[in-house]
Formats: sequence, structure tokens, C-alpha cells
Amino acid sequence: MNRSEIVQRIIREGVVAVIRMTDSDNFIRVAEAIHKGGVSSLEITMTTPNALKVIEECNNVLGQKMLIGVGSVLDAETARLAILAGARYVVSPITKAEIIQTAHRYDVPVMTGAFTPTEIQVASEFGADIVKVFPADIVGMAFFKAVKAPMPHVNLMPTGGVSLTNAGDWLKAGACAVGVGSALLDKKAIAEGRYDMLTENAKIIVGSILAGRKATQEGN
Repeated sequence: MNRSEIVQRIIREGVVAVIRMTDSDNFIRVAEAIHKGGVSSLEITMTTPNALKVIEECNNVLGQKMLIGVGSVLDAETARLAILAGARYVVSPITKAEIIQTAHRYDVPVMTGAFTPTEIQVASEFGADIVKVFPADIVGMAFFKAVKAPMPHVNLMPTGGVSLTNAGDWLKAGACAVGVGSALLDKKAIAEGRYDMLTENAKIIVGSILAGRKATQEGN
């Protein structure tokens, strides 16, 4: 898939799972568990030990059915190395033109972090495919509605404050998709090997997204 197709798939599915683990051994099982529940975009953060190797391994095993991306990217070189390791999209908590330019050179989409309307617009002008509002729980859903009114051209994605059951509400507020971490990827369940719980979590958030989209279409 090219850059545009990846963006459209993320928007169509509506959720990116953000995984931060100190033990990288269980990544494949975790990824398979959420995919079974309907979530197929997985963001592996650079704070993960041996993150580039994990991205490469996950992409080799799961790349045909999942979109494996990289998160917590702070500079262009990290973006480049992650893309070469197999990352299909790049996520950053900040906005840097050099990150966007590097990823686009490889036809890879970028989600860059922003917090204020000015930062959101700057990220859009730099070419961000999706603007990640982070931390979204600080500004809330009302902020999304307010920003989208004068800036309908920007694809916004909240990270922080997204739960299994309110994901659909974020979409009704104007988000194109949501980023979700611990609410979906329960650390205790992972530590105990209860991967079935991750599958159930994925089903819940997918259901919330579908309900939110239906309500939006019906004008509720």
C-alpha cells in the first residue's frame, strides 16, 4: 500500500493500538490477540527495548494482515531507521518538518503531535497526514468539536483519554481515528498471559467505534 492507502485504512478502521512494553518477547502474541478482536494497526514505540528489531520481526510475521507502525519518534533519523525496519507509518508526540519530509520520501504517512489550534495548523501545513492531539484528555472532546468547525480539513486523532467505551464518542466529536494504549493492552493481562482478554478489549473498542460512526451518520 502507498501512503494514501495506509492513511485511508487507518481512518476506515478507526483505531491505532499503542504498545509500550519493557519485555518485547510477547509482542507477536499481543498483536495476534488484538487482531483477532478486530484491531489491525499497531504502533510500537521507540521506548520499547530493541524497538527496531521488534518492528522488523512483527512486520515479517504479521505484515500481511496488520499495519505495524513506529511511535515516540523524535527525529528524522529514527524515522528513517524504523521505516527501513518495516514501519508502515510514523507517529511522533511532536511536530518536526524533518520527520514528515523523511517519511514522505519513503511514501510513508506521519501522525505528528500537536496541542493548540496553531500547532495543529502548522502540522497540517508541514504535511502531516493525521495530527495527533496529545495529551487529548487535557482538552477533551469539546476541543475537537471546536477545532474542527474552522479547520474541517485536518484529520485529528486523540491519544490519551481514550477508553474502550468512549472511542466512538471521540469520533462523533470530530476525530478521524483514536490512539489507545493501556485501556486496550492491559498490562496485567499481558503479564498473566491472558491474551483472550486483549481480544475481548479489541472487540469492545471496535464496537464503540462502529456505534459512534453510526450515530454520526444518523446525525445524533
